[in-house]
Amino acid sequence: MKQLIIEGCHTLTGEIKISGAKNSAVALIPASLLSDGIVKIDNVPNISDIDALDEILTYLGATVKRTDSTIEIDSSKIQNKEIPESISKKLRASYYFMSALLAKYKKVEMYFPGGCNIGSRPIDQTLKAFRLLGAKVVEDNNKYTITAEELVGNNIYLDMPSVGATINAMLVATRAKGKTNIYNAAKEPEIVSIATFLNQMGAKILGAGTNNIEITGVDKLNSCFTEVIPDRIEAGTYLIAGALVGDNLKISNIIPGHIESLITKMKEMGCNLEIGEDYAVISKTDKLRPIKVQTLGYPGFPTDLQQPLTTLLTKCSGLSVLEETIYENRFNNVKYLNKMGANITIEGKKLFISGPTDFIGKSVEATDLRAGACMVLAALSARGTTTINQIEHVLRGYENIVEKLENVGAKITLKDI
Repeated sequence: MKQLIIEGCHTLTGEIKISGAKNSAVALIPASLLSDGIVKIDNVPNISDIDALDEILTYLGATVKRTDSTIEIDSSKIQNKEIPESISKKLRASYYFMSALLAKYKKVEMYFPGGCNIGSRPIDQTLKAFRLLGAKVVEDNNKYTITAEELVGNNIYLDMPSVGATINAMLVATRAKGKTNIYNAAKEPEIVSIATFLNQMGAKILGAGTNNIEITGVDKLNSCFTEVIPDRIEAGTYLIAGALVGDNLKISNIIPGHIESLITKMKEMGCNLEIGEDYAVISKTDKLRPIKVQTLGYPGFPTDLQQPLTTLLTKCSGLSVLEETIYENRFNNVKYLNKMGANITIEGKKLFISGPTDFIGKSVEATDLRAGACMVLAALSARGTTTINQIEHVLRGYENIVEKLENVGAKITLKDI
């Protein structure tokens, strides 16, 4: 067990460089199994989710070499064997192995994936795509056995633009015979990143980044090199930190277009920020205006930034309203924000946030990855010292968060308990 101890109200100034995107890297790595050669991926974040994927690769017999931010994967000698629950449950993204192995070997056996407890996260849309492409799915006591005599292209209509289902459908369709169309596909930058990666290996994918993706199946995928895009959620989290306690805090290695929805809302609030080609500079503003926010699929406001933004909304003068439309259990942070002094009420899928309020350091919990990021932000702006327990959730998704914050002036300590 680990906990984070933060002494609040220290000004953050200097530069934070954004790492490779967690949500991109955790899909690129399983997708590498589709290659019949060696795949090299650069700008990979050093987080525990990547360690968990490395463990699965090694278990399957892949040769994995990691140096600094690069991972090299040779899957030419892997064994397509059952992936046990002990490792599949470590992260949600383990189910990308499900589609990669099904595509390559026409069979996969593994247990239901893990991940943060933020509400119902079924994989029904992924399984629907598998069935439409010719696979038979058998579920027995949380274990899935998925087989196909032949994978054949088809039209796939997703009930919602799920990122996971879109990626899984793409992975299987790259090795299916004929043409596949994915309708109501997710449009996130991570989708474009995966499609680009697969095309570099020799896949034929058109339309990634739109709601209609067309894939023509191929028999073989080759070696390639790719680079993980900057993490838009990490970038947004540190932008919010700058709005809380920053003084010309520079957030570099970003793609501003990927966080346009956050930038727009921060400007609406009256935040003091400057946006450059690949950076942003932000300082604390004393008077912020209340706003209304609704989470949506990309390019709408991302659900992964909903909890971090809640911290900033407590500083607005008046009533802000935040609606979560993606997950039904993503308000676990509210209890602890209120414990620290916030005035937030929950009504169904909406938060009503009255401010401005000042935080006072307390002992709190990181109930999931983004709730943990929310508590870090609250602690940075709180009077006194805050202890955040279960901080392992945050370490899953933010590379070197302690070092990055220390380097710009935070008083922060990671402790084993």
